Amino acid sequence: METVTSVLIERLRADLAAANFSVTALTGLWGVEADAALQRNQRVPAQRGLAALRQKLGRVEPSATLAELFVLGLPVAHADVAAALPALTVAGAEELGLVCSLVPAEPARVRPLVELRPYSFLDEFGADSWWIVSDLGELALGHPLGESHVLGIGGASRTLSGLIMPTPAGRVLDLGTGCGIQAMHASRHAEHVVATDISERALELAALNAALNGIDTIEFRLGSLFEPVAGERFDHIISNPPFVITPRTPGVPSYEYRDGGLVGDALVEAVVRGAADHLTPGGVAQLLGNWEYRAAAASVTDAFTRLEAWLDAPTADAAPLDAWIIEREVQLPSEYAETWIRDGGTRPGADFDRLYGAWLDDFASRGVTRVGFGYLLLRRPAETGLSALRRLERLPDALGHNPTGLGSHLAACLAAHDWQAATDDALLLRAHLTVASDVTEERHFWPGQDDPTLMTLHQGGGFGREVALDTALAALIGACDGDLNVGAIIGALAQLLDAEEPALIAELLPRIRELLDDGFLLPPA
Repeated sequence: METVTSVLIERLRADLAAANFSVTALTGLWGVEADAALQRNQRVPAQRGLAALRQKLGRVEPSATLAELFVLGLPVAHADVAAALPALTVAGAEELGLVCSLVPAEPARVRPLVELRPYSFLDEFGADSWWIVSDLGELALGHPLGESHVLGIGGASRTLSGLIMPTPAGRVLDLGTGCGIQAMHASRHAEHVVATDISERALELAALNAALNGIDTIEFRLGSLFEPVAGERFDHIISNPPFVITPRTPGVPSYEYRDGGLVGDALVEAVVRGAADHLTPGGVAQLLGNWEYRAAAASVTDAFTRLEAWLDAPTADAAPLDAWIIEREVQLPSEYAETWIRDGGTRPGADFDRLYGAWLDDFASRGVTRVGFGYLLLRRPAETGLSALRRLERLPDALGHNPTGLGSHLAACLAAHDWQAATDDALLLRAHLTVASDVTEERHFWPGQDDPTLMTLHQGGGFGREVALDTALAALIGACDGDLNVGAIIGALAQLLDAEEPALIAELLPRIRELLDDGFLLPPA
């Protein structure tokens, strides 16, 4: 039997669909320029766009009412809200906790209690769109965020959802689900998703979002880190944890959506160390994180050294994790402090300066010289005794064109690595490889010369990597169309270049393995 809440949610879904409350529709209401301003937390251009549309049409569109109320966070006439939500009604919206009526008021008005935005995306399974409810942002509140604020979809959310590998999975864990967006994305490739959070408010909104979008394969549990899933294992763990490094100082706000309550980067360390005990053999964990560079005596400890120590820590079954960690950004302590003080809504002034000092004191207490940000992909080996995969790299500028995100690329690179790592040189020479479809070659010539002075291989997707080529490697890649095996190609090149074949094999095979790892070359189907 349907509950009152589920009936109200169904009515809300029907009203949003009838109003065409979508990303495309909103852009049509106020224009691309206003969209860009909203990304900068400025709503005046959008307000002007809605006013101009209202004057032009001589009426109020339901989509415009919903946009003004739930996206711009402004009070709206009661009659207009009633017209935009005919099935749910204003009373139903109040019962769901979406709005409250301002009474007495003349004319009667309704103000939003939450933000409700359309969200569209493209992934390996195709294009889709959802509606996402979260707490009101700083723009609507008119003051800094509260410490129990439940964040909507931000840049970090989009980054992680684009990284999720779309490999079919039985059970997936979304650790620290927030508004539930990662759990919803995971539901597209998983049979069952467990979403946890330390915030009851976050779980309430996440459950509302799942129900609003017709997703019934997510189970929500309250608790910190892995406590709600003690003794359980998952095929895939996803986490956008509250990794922001925050001073443990009285008077410094501790926002639940970004701060895990631990010192420094200990929260990310806890997730990394705990992942092995909660992954099935072959299971993968994907998360975002910060890590500290710390001064040790006269030198600075490389953050990757600390990360490797987390990976090598003993686990219940003493199985070291495979890891592919990519650092995308590094900030000085002062830059980091400014970023996250502003993120909480504090503006320059005495309070900003006080928080700034607390952050710098906190970093100084641990000798922190820089803070890195990036992506962590961890894997529990499917078999014991295999050498661990360890890729720790810095890619601050690399990013190819990935309309469906990086998840498929990561999965393909892992599969290619596993294939080449299990393939000895003799088998590799007999393999028929092909060049990935996004790979191009660039050649530069001195004027009047027949031979190129510079050759570079470009990756259009993935991380947009570039590889410098010499004559032998360029010729080998050019011949990898699946017809000839690697040994036959190298044999022909040895004759063409008047080179010793064994020496050419020794030179080219390691580079072929690297190109397989990076997705330039594809293993046999």
